Amino acid sequence: MAIAKTKRDFPLDRIRNIGIIAHIDAGKTTTTERILFYTGKTYKIGNIDEGTTVTDWMEQERERGITIVSAAITAFWTVRKGLFEGHEMRINLIDTPGHVDFTAEVERSLRVLDGAVIVLDSSSGVQSQTETVWRQANKYSVPLIAFANKMDVVGADFQATIQSARDRLGANAIAYNLPIGKENDFKGVVDLLTEKAIIWEGDQTGAKFIEVEIPANMVEEVKTARAKLVEEISGTDDVLMEKYLGGEEITVEELKMALRRAVIANKIVPVMAGSSLRNKGVQPMLDAVVEYLPSPQDIAIVTGINPKTGEAEERKGDSSAPLAALAFKIQVDPHVGKLTYIRVYSGTLKSGSYVYNVTKQIRERVGRLLLMHANDREEIDEAYAGEIVAAVGLKDTVTGNTLCDEGAPIILESITFPDPVISLAIEPKTKSDQEKLGYALQRLSEEDPTFRVKSDPETGQTIIAGMGELQLEILVDRMKREFKLEANVGQPQVAYKETITKVAEGEGKYIRQTGGRGQYGHCLLRIEPLPRGTGREFASEIVGGAIPREFIPPIEKGVIEKEDTGILAGYPVTDIKVVVYDGSFHDVDSSEVAFKIAASLGLSEAAKKADMILLEPIMKVEVTTPDEFLGEIIGDLSSKRAQILSSETKGNARVVIALVPLAEMHGYATAIRSMSQGRATYYMEADHYETVPSNITQKIIESSGFTGRVEH
Repeated sequence: MAIAKTKRDFPLDRIRNIGIIAHIDAGKTTTTERILFYTGKTYKIGNIDEGTTVTDWMEQERERGITIVSAAITAFWTVRKGLFEGHEMRINLIDTPGHVDFTAEVERSLRVLDGAVIVLDSSSGVQSQTETVWRQANKYSVPLIAFANKMDVVGADFQATIQSARDRLGANAIAYNLPIGKENDFKGVVDLLTEKAIIWEGDQTGAKFIEVEIPANMVEEVKTARAKLVEEISGTDDVLMEKYLGGEEITVEELKMALRRAVIANKIVPVMAGSSLRNKGVQPMLDAVVEYLPSPQDIAIVTGINPKTGEAEERKGDSSAPLAALAFKIQVDPHVGKLTYIRVYSGTLKSGSYVYNVTKQIRERVGRLLLMHANDREEIDEAYAGEIVAAVGLKDTVTGNTLCDEGAPIILESITFPDPVISLAIEPKTKSDQEKLGYALQRLSEEDPTFRVKSDPETGQTIIAGMGELQLEILVDRMKREFKLEANVGQPQVAYKETITKVAEGEGKYIRQTGGRGQYGHCLLRIEPLPRGTGREFASEIVGGAIPREFIPPIEKGVIEKEDTGILAGYPVTDIKVVVYDGSFHDVDSSEVAFKIAASLGLSEAAKKADMILLEPIMKVEVTTPDEFLGEIIGDLSSKRAQILSSETKGNARVVIALVPLAEMHGYATAIRSMSQGRATYYMEADHYETVPSNITQKIIESSGFTGRVEH
């Protein structure tokens, strides 16, 4: 597809960096395709079933009909009416995956976006992954508007969708427009602020619509809903509140300005009705994106840490200020090599220039800068504050690194990703492919921060770990297609973790005398349990030089290595604080290696006294099933050590939500199909870690064959 040159002199207040987020199958990609069509970006509406979508461009995405990687695209929209009437706006749009296995794509997109559209399924309301993306958006304080999609589907209920957003998300969701009809009769929307009805009819693409008076049977409903919206908007603004209480008339422009401020401050989530598949309701939603979601100018100041002083520092979102940018995504492109996606927060990034990677404390050269249009690209000379671009030539920069001017360093808030919950062994089919496997795994783990690669010290096998079976399956498929590498993979294994339940102490002593210079390392460690989900801590309480300061880092290294390889059954140790509080050294024989081994021995000894337990990932499972299979499905879940949280009716189906150990869910896709004649569906996401029952722990330890020995 040929790309027209993008206008480079856009004022900041006319740029919108937005994402489309939602539960799987709520209609994100379909909505994105309509946006691209109506903004003139494409001349034909892409279809998921036909594999002709712009943003789902990978072969695997088109084959499976799902989004796997977030795709960035730049489009332009001329506002029809309202605050920015007649202005052409630039919309940098990111379509994100809905499947929980690709949660990293959503996390890193939300970290760099100014606002987002959360797509809800009007026939299902808020679903499990909707809750997850909502939490991710809240974590980065991303302002949202909601699009209640699928108003044409049987069981669609606009008010129930809003209520479920209020109940399950705790969102201050309120109707911004009302649907005219529903299911097969859905034909348009009524804008509550302007009190005008918009009808789509006859035009298959939905590009044409007409403005009409409010249907007579909706006049009262519109009046009530408008009063509620006006009251909600007025409640966020002191001046409007006075007018409202005094019974004064508030203009539409005043209401829109106040609603814009309320959305940006995360006080209100306006909800709009539509049906992307039937091409209805997308244009008013685009107008709302422009009117109510923030521009880079509204988030004009970015805060980071000055690495020299350790103090918080602010940077103005201005192209003339010093550079501050965040690398949020790495992509290996077969044509240009490694692409680094960057959000520029302040300053100007120029192609051919050097930038300072403050996170890694190295200088990097920006070879070329590209504006991305899904998998097509347009070369540019420089990127300004507020823009999202891709850079070629950054060799060592990874997701979460800050790029800035060397003379004005700042570290921006990085991106945190969840730990993997599932792993499997992988090996090349031929010995000659061993090197190729290492290269492919390194490239893929650079792209996806939730994909981890390690070597099993006991067996020498290469282990890959991720968020779910689908993610690992697709990565293995990508190795085959992109790296021409055939691999054998083992059965998926659950990512257990080990932890301690009480405080204990241990002594690590490593003394070797072999003729010449010997080895001497001696340390005393105390270990303490931390609250679940805290992670690991290391501290030194050494005073008076019992152990010289230069041996503390090797002790920490020995502790971390032992925590990584495991003590009880070969799984990583978590939620533990290790304190080195005493020890001794030898003037000649002490070395970094000796203290590292001593720390490993000391941790093993302390852990044996600390009543170690295994933790297993617990998944939140949401099963949607016809009523007649409910009993069998609940019975089956109960046999899997499930804790049933709720069972409710949605339309003509029952939705069961349960917490189930991941170890029990292997092969569940096949099992649920056979139980329900293929009519039930399920969705699963990681929820938390919990103690494994002692009888099962014993079996896991025995089957692991782990010796727990320390390698010297």
